[in-house]
Amino acid sequence: MPIPDAFEAMLTGGHPNSLGRTIEVVECVLASPDRFDELYRCYQSDDEVVRLRVSNAMRRVEAERHDLLVPYIDCFIEEIGELDQPSAQWTLAKLFEALEPDMSVRQKASATQIMKRNLAENDDWIVLNNTMEALFKWSRDDEELALWLRPHLERLTTDPRKSVAKRAEKLLKAW
Repeated sequence: MPIPDAFEAMLTGGHPNSLGRTIEVVECVLASPDRFDELYRCYQSDDEVVRLRVSNAMRRVEAERHDLLVPYIDCFIEEIGELDQPSAQWTLAKLFEALEPDMSVRQKASATQIMKRNLAENDDWIVLNNTMEALFKWSRDDEELALWLRPHLERLTTDPRKSVAKRAEKLLKAW
């Protein structure tokens, strides 16, 4: 198999809820950082499980080599921000939160818009929890965002899922 498809092949197959060979892919990227783009391109896979595992790998790589993700901020915003997949959406909230110090004003505004859309329109509990958390942290320095976020948190306090409702309540109390 050609090198450009190696990571996609490694991330394919197995039970959808398993990590598969994600850890092995992360180790490859950490050992050869020049292969990060190969991992990133796996977000273009037609296989939802591959994209889920790429998201997991991205969080792991960011924790070890934050610097590898910084040149990809625009790609995360412009390409991954358009994916209609919960694992990508909640991963973006985590990555945006971690990458925020490295973002330009324009990038942060675009990332904020993506997360606002996800919080307003998504119903996945993990997307909601991670996006609430990231937007809340950013709203501490952004009064306009705080004004937008408050009614969404209030709405989510009545969510039937305890984790969502309790997270919204906790953030409102921390205001």
